Amino acid sequence: MRRKLLLLLETGLVLAGLLLGASAWKINSALEQPLNITQEELLDVPKGSTPTRTLLGLETDGVIKDAFWLRVYWRFNLAGTPIHSGEYRMQPGMTVNSLIDLWKRGEVVQYSLTLVEGWNFHQVRAALAKDEKIEQTLTGLSDSDVMAKIGHKGLFPEGRFFPDTYRFVRGMSDAELLKKSFDRLDEVLASEWAKRSADVPYSEPYQALIMASLVEKETGVPQERGQIAGVFVRRMALGMQLQTDPTVIYGLGDRYTGKLTRAHLKEPTAYNTYVIPGLPPTPIAMVGREAIHAALNPVEGTSLYFVARGDGSHVFSDDLDAHNSAVREYQLKRRADYRSSPAPAAPPEAAPAAEDAIPAASPDTAPQALPQSPAQPPAAETAAPQNTQ
Repeated sequence: MRRKLLLLLETGLVLAGLLLGASAWKINSALEQPLNITQEELLDVPKGSTPTRTLLGLETDGVIKDAFWLRVYWRFNLAGTPIHSGEYRMQPGMTVNSLIDLWKRGEVVQYSLTLVEGWNFHQVRAALAKDEKIEQTLTGLSDSDVMAKIGHKGLFPEGRFFPDTYRFVRGMSDAELLKKSFDRLDEVLASEWAKRSADVPYSEPYQALIMASLVEKETGVPQERGQIAGVFVRRMALGMQLQTDPTVIYGLGDRYTGKLTRAHLKEPTAYNTYVIPGLPPTPIAMVGREAIHAALNPVEGTSLYFVARGDGSHVFSDDLDAHNSAVREYQLKRRADYRSSPAPAAPPEAAPAAEDAIPAASPDTAPQALPQSPAQPPAAETAAPQNTQ
């Protein structure tokens, strides 16, 4: 009887060994099989996907065989290992084992979206909305609702995001990318605020952000940013109005069609710096680090005026006579290829009130307090425009 039990036990062990060997062979064969594809394909793994669901999907599509044995392998060798959502690049000749290695490393295909210096918030939302690889969660929401969704309820969105190239994977939401941009702006602004000049006229970083947006819209020439900021700071110190055309354009909103007139310069809006004293109530565009640095470290000097040459650069003047002479030279005698970077140029008939020209201002206007960070946007009649380009 004992010999029979031993024989049965030995037979069972042999069979178990054979089964284990066969299973190991099946699993190894399943892992080493090449993917059944003839050209590069992208495997989309949505959020919440499991290895079982993904393997069965590949088998249903005819890309792999023996999904059962691959599921057994995953259960006994990679239990608890998640499969990262995103897209995986499958190449002809790649084995299942190589694909699983990509899953384990989370080596998903990455895409990029560039948010550009000088864009307003409407343009940022439009760029997000047209990217098909980004999950759209903000469609139909107001700007206020968008800010609440990313955790900043009550903040006015203009200028609150950092222009940069952002990497993302398929399935990342527009709200997630916006939050990343918001946080990046906070980091850059805090870093530059810590390195500010001792005598800048700002009591909080938000005021510097507003100034930086004016600098960003006035010039695309890197070496001029500090000079532009210097002019604005000196004008504020003297109680002069800033008189910068991009603020007028922003205040006009949808009504601006590329033509800036004298009537526009006189129109009272919350942003028209030909009418209001000091800075506008909010930024008027996204700003890069260089513009923030310039606003916080304005170049010293005596110039109080500047006018666009027409090639993107500016002529700086210390007094009104010199400024008027530059206006006559560069605004009244415009070439056909005249341009003012980055904002559009005014037409010839409006040349004396040209976009980048800063005409005379009353130097005895009493200086005004700088704006504080607003919790809500300005009044509806001067709300942010849809497109200022």
